[in-house]
Amino acid sequence: MWNIEEFTEAADITVRELAAYVDESQRGAVPVIRRESPRELAERLGLRDLIRDGGMTPGTYQEFLRTFLAEGTRLHHPAYLGHQSASPDFPAALADFIHGATNNPMAIYEMGASAATVEFEVLRWMLAKVGLPAGGGVLTHGGSLANLTALLAARARVAPDAWENGVPGDLVILAPPSAHYSVSRAASILGLGQRSLVPLETDALGRIDVSRLPEISGKRVMALVASACATGTGLHDDLRTLGAWCRERGVWFHVDGAHGASALLSDRHRHLLDGIGQADSVIWDAHKMLRTSSLAAAVLVREEGDLDAAFRQAASYLFYGDQGFDLIGRAVECTKAELGLKIFLNLAWRGERGLGDYVARQYATAHRFWELAAQRPGFDLPYEPESNIVCFRYGDVDQAAIRERLLLDGTFHLTSTELNGTRHLRVTVMAPATDDKTLEALLDEIAAVATY
Repeated sequence: MWNIEEFTEAADITVRELAAYVDESQRGAVPVIRRESPRELAERLGLRDLIRDGGMTPGTYQEFLRTFLAEGTRLHHPAYLGHQSASPDFPAALADFIHGATNNPMAIYEMGASAATVEFEVLRWMLAKVGLPAGGGVLTHGGSLANLTALLAARARVAPDAWENGVPGDLVILAPPSAHYSVSRAASILGLGQRSLVPLETDALGRIDVSRLPEISGKRVMALVASACATGTGLHDDLRTLGAWCRERGVWFHVDGAHGASALLSDRHRHLLDGIGQADSVIWDAHKMLRTSSLAAAVLVREEGDLDAAFRQAASYLFYGDQGFDLIGRAVECTKAELGLKIFLNLAWRGERGLGDYVARQYATAHRFWELAAQRPGFDLPYEPESNIVCFRYGDVDQAAIRERLLLDGTFHLTSTELNGTRHLRVTVMAPATDDKTLEALLDEIAAVATY
């Protein structure tokens, strides 16, 4: 039985502590990141004693929560410029709170009718936005599962007997080396193996060179994978030309729009996704640019039946009754969280335009960083950014060492990547609090630590 009074007290503590955490993070009043060792942090949090003995009370919970939050990475902080994880908006946080209490695993409709219905409507909205209004979809726990699910649907189209008889040895996937690593991982999970991946020719920035697309003989192309945008650079493949090439040859066209599909909500940036409506499948992560907490990713397909064909499962304790409303036949997961609620509540509070304005602002801030860096000596920027991701170098010093010094101080959190074989620093503008003052301070700090 729930102790309602204890829950109410603890929930009130949680709300107050989280509000203070987000507020001080947004103001930049504390370091963006701390990196104690797991052993030291476990001792500070008292993890072993609590696991063994229990006995937490609202009072000791508050102490625990303060330490827990203080030692995490602050994605609302203006100096958070690292990985492509959302600075989540509060409506999505409410959805997580609701799910934590209700726990409706709604892949089976009878286990969460409200959550399933919300997901249906969110998917219809997303399908319309990408230009597949007659298609089908499902929300899943992250872009890696989403890519896997979309490629399962592609496999079912080209090799419908693979589920029963195993994967034929003549299937290949066309993808650039810049594709997200989950595409390569999916190839092996699907039973195709790494040798099934045919690397597409690219330009120096990793974009597919549409003038050098291969003609494959003796193999069946299961899918061509394009990026919108690429994880490393934030640059976009030419979706319209690639889509036409796939249509002419009957090749499944998959667009990894995990990060960039949210630009469809911005009047100024939706042109970057020109041609996405030609795709047979698209993935779109809400836990990136739609400001939901992790995880919530959409798999969207042109033909609803293709998604239904991806899995051909039998289990008498699950697959019966009104299958028309059950999503379990379209997802890897049997137990699936109420993912659509997070997206819906952000939309319900902010609207399409509000989320589109957020995307536009983050893209503009990244472009501003590019402009400011270009004015300073020592900074090399190989391309003008198309999204909220910017790659750059400072001088000829070890770029990874620059990043490590920034992380050690807790002043800035950014990442790095290789571009055309050379290590670059990488900024991803996610937090709404990031402004010109932040960008100027980052440039100053990079120049300072590079001279150590």
